[in-house]
Amino acid sequence: MITHPEKVLFPAQGSDAAITKGELASYYEMIAPVMVPHMRARPVTMERYPAGIGKEGFFHKDVSKGFPAWLERVEVPKKDGTVHHPIVTDTRSLLWLANQNCITPHVWTSRVPDLSHPDICVFDLDPSKADEPDTVRAAALALRDLLEELGLPSWVKTTGSKGFHIVVPLDGKTPMGEAAGFANAVGTLLVKRDPKHLTQEFHKTDRAGRILVDTGRNGYSATFAAAYAVRAKPGAPVSAPCSWEEIERGAIDPRTFTLRNMAARVAEVGDVWSDMRRRKRSLKPAIAKLRRERT
Repeated sequence: MITHPEKVLFPAQGSDAAITKGELASYYEMIAPVMVPHMRARPVTMERYPAGIGKEGFFHKDVSKGFPAWLERVEVPKKDGTVHHPIVTDTRSLLWLANQNCITPHVWTSRVPDLSHPDICVFDLDPSKADEPDTVRAAALALRDLLEELGLPSWVKTTGSKGFHIVVPLDGKTPMGEAAGFANAVGTLLVKRDPKHLTQEFHKTDRAGRILVDTGRNGYSATFAAAYAVRAKPGAPVSAPCSWEEIERGAIDPRTFTLRNMAARVAEVGDVWSDMRRRKRSLKPAIAKLRRERT
């Protein structure tokens, strides 16, 4: 049951009609068969906009109160206490998030019950400007090639913002801190190969217009936008899985896919990440190769 489905979450923009809470919920109901497997058992942080994206939203982690008895949660430690994150297990739980005016669910890189060992490693390519799709596509391909040198297959999705997320499936045996250190070392090497276009400087004032190679999504309690998540930006862009071939052709940019064209997209190509978990890898050989590369 979606309350106040008529509420406008995305105001009308030019010739595009406004998008309501009901339409957001309908999108998540449609996309659930391909989205839920990528989210299942991951702690969720909700990015909520009760008054729509025209007003300030907020991040909501703890669901200690006001949640239905059937909603699965996980208690995780934090400084000076614990947090009870919601867990998406099926369409109903995904729609519960939408009913909380959660436009974007953000997820951990690990899954219950073993939150200390991630099953994916995430790289976030974040351009300083949104008008450089060719440059950020080139950076994504360079990162793919570097990971291949290290023996790691990778998958890519749009962020729905300015860049791309590149994801490596892991066997779940590497401790989170070690996986985070590996990601940072890969980012360092990538920047070393192309310092003109890439940087690891987090603050925009220090980037000099370069693309941030953000590896900070891999630490404890860090999150990234879930695959197929809508982003809280005009036009309701989606963080959508895509193929490397599409990146190579320049067929898409970070905001190509939206809430309103994803049904046709999924009908045409299905879930392009469907085989990702079957190709999970150990990080041990890659870490050894990376050490040799750096010496």
